[in-house]
Amino acid sequence: FRMLICQHLLVSIKFKYHAVSPLFSFTPPALSLFSLVLPVPMWAVGAIVVVVLVLVVCLGFCIYKKCFSKGKKPKKVRERKAGQGRRRKEKEAEDGEEKKEDEEKESFGKLEYTLDYNFTDNQLIVGILQAQDLPAMDIGGTSDPYVKVYMLPDKKKKFETKVQRKNLCPVFNETFTFKIPYSELGGQTLVLQVFDFDRFGKHDVIGEIKIPMNTIDLGQPIHEWKDLVGGEKEEQEKLGDICISLRYVPTAGKLTVNIMEAKNLKKMDVGGLSDPFVKVVLQHNGKRLKKKKTSVKQNTLNPYFNESFSFEIPFSQIQKVQLLITVYDYDKLGSNDPIGKCWIGYGASGVGLRHWSDMLANPRRPVAQWHTLLPEEEVDAALKAPIR
Repeated sequence: FRMLICQHLLVSIKFKYHAVSPLFSFTPPALSLFSLVLPVPMWAVGAIVVVVLVLVVCLGFCIYKKCFSKGKKPKKVRERKAGQGRRRKEKEAEDGEEKKEDEEKESFGKLEYTLDYNFTDNQLIVGILQAQDLPAMDIGGTSDPYVKVYMLPDKKKKFETKVQRKNLCPVFNETFTFKIPYSELGGQTLVLQVFDFDRFGKHDVIGEIKIPMNTIDLGQPIHEWKDLVGGEKEEQEKLGDICISLRYVPTAGKLTVNIMEAKNLKKMDVGGLSDPFVKVVLQHNGKRLKKKKTSVKQNTLNPYFNESFSFEIPFSQIQKVQLLITVYDYDKLGSNDPIGKCWIGYGASGVGLRHWSDMLANPRRPVAQWHTLLPEEEVDAALKAPIR
């Protein structure tokens, strides 16, 4: 009975629908049932269909972007990340500049000096007075400073002050004189280098001042303080080596020094050679006792001497004896230029001390040893320093 009623209703609805809309001659069964179950107007049904289609299209678009566009980032994101990268680089550059400024602000102390030129005698007089606020170079929080004074570019004549032990504000009060014609002075540069003395190693540069002579007025004396700037370590110049034999006879109190030969000496003459000779100085407790000289060997960098010198030294004094060996380049017209120097005996270190100890341990026997020549001013500075 119910089925008959439903069929009757469907027939009547279909008849009415065709009467209103004769253009549509077919009605889908599902739509008919939907319209029967839910009394919804047709425009709402169309809207629902459109919304469903839009959702399907959006879902498909999202799947496409997810699967096929992983590598590509939106323009705004790229621009934002590029901006962040630029800002990061700018910040790093600023940090680097600040770090550089901090390094530049690092203090090396300051030096007080005087300059005066004697036009009558063609002499440049340099006074090293004192230093202040030097950095600590030793483990104990102090330094052992001294000042090296020389002219560039020749560096022929070098002076050094005395070493001031464990002092960051040392007072020197020392004067040095360079004999240079005023006409040649403009092309030279005065260098004041402050070093930390080290008996058992290389001396460290604390700081330096370079004064081009063509930038100052020597018409009147100059007296000023200047900040030290970080100086580069001087590359150790090779000056050559010398072979020396020592023999001591305790019973006779006789010390024999044999200057055997030298090799690879520094070229001092224009022709690329030298005219070397050796000076031997005997000291006791820092006091000079005797000096001897070898003959001059012409035009050679590898001279053979084999010359012996004898000194009378009682056994009671031998422990405090120092031998200073200096190789010079002979100059007929001017002063002889030192090539290099070495120091054997009391207060020496390294090879100089070992050679002396071997000689004392082997009485009456000659003990030969090669010694590396060092700059004369470096050895003199070591001799001036108190022996530890």
